[in-house]
Amino acid sequence: MAAKPKSGESWGELAKTVIYAGLIAIVIRTFLFQPFNIPSASMEATLLVGDYLFVQKFSYGYSRYTFPFGAWPVGDRMQGRFMGREPDRGDVIVFKYPQDNSTDFIKRLVGMPGETVQMKDGRLYINGQIVPRKRVGDYVENFDGRENRVPQYEETLPNGKTYFTLDRDPDSPLDNTELYRVPAGHYFMMGDNRDNSDDSRQAVGYVPYDNLEGKAMIRFFSTDGSARFWEVWKWPFSIRYSRILSLVN
Repeated sequence: MAAKPKSGESWGELAKTVIYAGLIAIVIRTFLFQPFNIPSASMEATLLVGDYLFVQKFSYGYSRYTFPFGAWPVGDRMQGRFMGREPDRGDVIVFKYPQDNSTDFIKRLVGMPGETVQMKDGRLYINGQIVPRKRVGDYVENFDGRENRVPQYEETLPNGKTYFTLDRDPDSPLDNTELYRVPAGHYFMMGDNRDNSDDSRQAVGYVPYDNLEGKAMIRFFSTDGSARFWEVWKWPFSIRYSRILSLVN
């Protein structure tokens, strides 16, 4: 008959299991995938408040901003990135706010280093060329039971990447801007909700390569905002089931 494990041995095995699980979670979050939730409407209709995403940390290599507390010692190769790779135009990217590196932002990359970017009469121009777009069905949202329709367009970047943008205000101050020249080693970011986004047209400015944390890949959960992630008892009435496990375009 096998001897019964002593109580101390059982607690020791449990402690080791918890420690191993914690270390695995830290490795995954640090090197592979980091959860991120959407706090604002600046990326509607692509991303909604209440969406929870996995951000792929290794998409562009690693810099000190891809690691917790900026603690990883990375050298000067590839502008301070290890295994650095150039992002693709149109990627939805999480990055550190250049003016406050304790804050994360998420936007779409539209302008590459060395290019010019400008908004004229609500249209995006890259290197002096207008970016094509076509009118599609309105974006429909509800506030307190009332339906609101927002003009929606499908925009196509020079590399063929397509996505939807919103035009909430035909006379928005953000519809006509100065001509921006993106410096070397920096990127120009914009929100898809064009008239309601603090992006490279405003305080965000040009985003340094080192500040890129990763590429938004997949929504693993989404609620309408009436329930937090841990409020399980509210899930049946608040989950947006159609958005769960959907790719971020």
